Amino acid sequence: MVIDVLRAFTTAAFAFAAGAQEIFLVSSVEKALAMREQIPGSLVMGEVKGLPVPGFDFSNSPAEIDGRDLSGRRLIQRTSYGTQGVVLSERADIILTSSFVCASATANNLHRLASQQVTLVNTGYRPPGGEEGWPVGLGTEDEACADYIEALIKGEMPEVEPFIRRVRASHSGRIFADPQHPEHSAVDLDYCTQVDRFDFAMRVYRQDGFLVMRAENSVAGWGRKF
Repeated sequence: MVIDVLRAFTTAAFAFAAGAQEIFLVSSVEKALAMREQIPGSLVMGEVKGLPVPGFDFSNSPAEIDGRDLSGRRLIQRTSYGTQGVVLSERADIILTSSFVCASATANNLHRLASQQVTLVNTGYRPPGGEEGWPVGLGTEDEACADYIEALIKGEMPEVEPFIRRVRASHSGRIFADPQHPEHSAVDLDYCTQVDRFDFAMRVYRQDGFLVMRAENSVAGWGRKF
């Protein structure tokens, strides 16, 4: 399972809730734009280093997607972390993506799949320091989501607020809450912390050389029931 709370798989979930038929996940801006030319009526969303991309139809923002009518549309998504995690999961037999907005539905879907082994991929994590000078705390928002889903899988019913506090206290969460970073909206942070808003999981299929993500309804099993 590939997790990206801020914001790829929160934005994707809102796109499905808006009626999107499927979302193609790609690694680069060039592939995203080229695919839009190949798929009539498709739309591109995403970011590079957290910022909007010229030529994309949408940025990587759940607030921007919410309220739109995407009924039957095919979307193409490229982000710096979330979609990269999916692209690199080459050896995974089954790929689910998740964030807090569909966490319980994801746990329920895992129960239906009866997977013997589940790997939770924290796409935001980067080891502090190194050549890139990564700060401490990158990816702790995804770690919080992974811990929440793990608790659900174990049959627990944890209080959600401690997990959300971890998101807001994370390095990325603090940036989104900081008015000095208007390119990272505090409204998006609010959207990304709406726990279990949706009753569907998101599964990625390998199809004709593409990575295609579709929403799948939640079923009875682990997690909070709808």
